Amino acid sequence: MEVPLVVVKMIGTSLLIGLTAVLIQVFDSMILTPRRLSSKLRKQGIKGPPPTFLLGNTLDIKRAQSQLGEQQRITHNTSSTVFPFFQQWTQQYGPTFLFSLGNIQILHIIDADLVKEIITCTSMDLGNPTYQQKERGPLLGKGILTSNGELWAHQRKIIAPELYMDKVKGMTHLMADCSVMVVNWWKSKVDGGGGAADIKVDDCFRRFTRDVISRACFGSNYAKGEEIFFKIRALQEAMSRKVLSNGFPGLRFARFCFDLTFRLVVEYETDEFGIFFRYLPTESNREIWRLEKEVRALILKAVNKTKEETSKGDLLEMILEGAKNSDLGHDATNNFIVDNCKNIYFAGYETTAITAAWTLLLLALNPNWQDKVRAEVLQICGGKVPDADMIRRMKTLTMVINETLRLYPPGAIISREALEDMKFGELHVPKGVNLWLMPVTLHQDPQIWGPDADKFNPQRFANGVSGACNSPHVYLPFGFGPHTCLGQHFALAAQATSFPCFVKLHLFSLPKL
Repeated sequence: MEVPLVVVKMIGTSLLIGLTAVLIQVFDSMILTPRRLSSKLRKQGIKGPPPTFLLGNTLDIKRAQSQLGEQQRITHNTSSTVFPFFQQWTQQYGPTFLFSLGNIQILHIIDADLVKEIITCTSMDLGNPTYQQKERGPLLGKGILTSNGELWAHQRKIIAPELYMDKVKGMTHLMADCSVMVVNWWKSKVDGGGGAADIKVDDCFRRFTRDVISRACFGSNYAKGEEIFFKIRALQEAMSRKVLSNGFPGLRFARFCFDLTFRLVVEYETDEFGIFFRYLPTESNREIWRLEKEVRALILKAVNKTKEETSKGDLLEMILEGAKNSDLGHDATNNFIVDNCKNIYFAGYETTAITAAWTLLLLALNPNWQDKVRAEVLQICGGKVPDADMIRRMKTLTMVINETLRLYPPGAIISREALEDMKFGELHVPKGVNLWLMPVTLHQDPQIWGPDADKFNPQRFANGVSGACNSPHVYLPFGFGPHTCLGQHFALAAQATSFPCFVKLHLFSLPKL
């Protein structure tokens, strides 16, 4: 039976209309909207490097990286080596300037007064960047690290109190037990090496953090938690291999590669093309889908086991209770549980392991401060495992941790997005613009911290953060405002609990190359 010509024409017309609508939307997303946002900011006197059509300033970034010479000396000024393009643009356009990655318009901000205006904002209109959820969906879903609005507020109400300092103090016995296991492993390596051993400590801290989080989340069923952890790590690595991790600006920005530019712009900066590429059954996508499915199955299996047991008071039970009280459907409840379990793992793991590794490296580089910390630990703890009261009295260790967080903040860049038109001081920020605050730069500004800003000097924190510099509000190792890093208290407690165990039994130095 032949299809009537009129039907063929109707189908063809519908397809043409649909295609035209998509092209218009793509044109608006990739060209018109970025130009409109840029124009509104430039009219206010905001300058910045001119963008390349469709690519933004990605080629400029690549060029600046390629021109970076070999580092001649050890320096803590990572901003100039990891982000040389920001340093160049700051000298040319000032502390606040506009640049773009693909069609994303970004305000780089290191002006102390403007930073103060932004960090005191409590409006939910200043939220998590929307591109994070699109790019890191398989890893973080719609959990507290990526969501906004009412969903974010509901999740924070449930999860944040469980990670406040008073609750985290109750985990110090877990942290101490896990620290002892690390120390015993180090001891076996040292004894086997005749009194000395080369140890890759960052792997040890990953293991330590993994153990603590698994025990805190899953209690006596922590072995299942460790299995989930390994799968989440595999998923994270699979996604990192696929593309530049622009969802978490700063973590891998230094590896910006030209051969990824097209995929960055097309696959991740526009909904229209991004959806197409994300759902293609490529080898990398299939691996990500498989791992995402396995993580989900493991978490839900642990949830079902928790339901069968009596109350244990672990983090998983807390998330489960929060989901049950959320009036969500079955699938939405499962998504809530899975996404936030992954979010807690990611927030706690990254923050704690990275900071601990830097702290030990700096103590190895500065044996005088290592000796001071060790003397304090022996005086306060003696041969005992530190408890919450002992930790509170360790002033020198606290100074060292604060200085480590100043030089090497867990998040080199703090990223926010204006979800509505906003105003900070005299600056009007249109909806859709991203704000990048730069702790990695602010923390080493000599006008704020003094002439030794790029030196390791824990003594500057002898009177706390307020006495360490002339603008203490720029000290932002864990972010700011309502979206402050959930893992900050966990990370601080883990370091304060573990380092007394580490330093009282071992001397640390850098290996000879």
